[in-house]
Amino acid sequence: MSASREHPYRVTVVCHGNICRSPMAEFLLREAFDDAGLGDRVVVDSAGTSSEELGNGAHPRTVATLRRHGHPDVGWSAHRARQFRADAFDDSDLVLAADHPHDERLRRIARDENDAAKVRLVRSFDPAAVAAGELGMDDPWYGGDAEYEQTYAEIRAAVPGIVEYVRREVDGA
Repeated sequence: MSASREHPYRVTVVCHGNICRSPMAEFLLREAFDDAGLGDRVVVDSAGTSSEELGNGAHPRTVATLRRHGHPDVGWSAHRARQFRADAFDDSDLVLAADHPHDERLRRIARDENDAAKVRLVRSFDPAAVAAGELGMDDPWYGGDAEYEQTYAEIRAAVPGIVEYVRREVDGA
């Protein structure tokens, strides 16, 4: 699908509660698409598979991790957790699942093959993760700073592949 100013390419990142992994990936991808000159043609948001955290902001350790690495606030202060429902496939061209259970849940709620074809694991865009056969991403919520740093590193490693994939989609290559 090619994107235009009227119809941007839409990426949605999905984790469990939409307060840790998916918003971290959302904000890193927003920044990366801007840096790649695609910010006006790509829209990134995030959601969760559960309703547990609805309306909550990004987890403080998510924000702290992004700040530690010098990232500007590209929306995290306004972030509010939301739930991904089947009709959200209509507003997404690429749905990035943080881990295998999210991938499975998204495929279960997909209404047809077109919806299911939009779903990919975040780390499937990281060649080293693919080579190692480690495409899942642990939930940092259960840990401390080290776990958030691991999540950050895993997302950062996948970002270039995601940007290039979306660039090809947007350019119709």
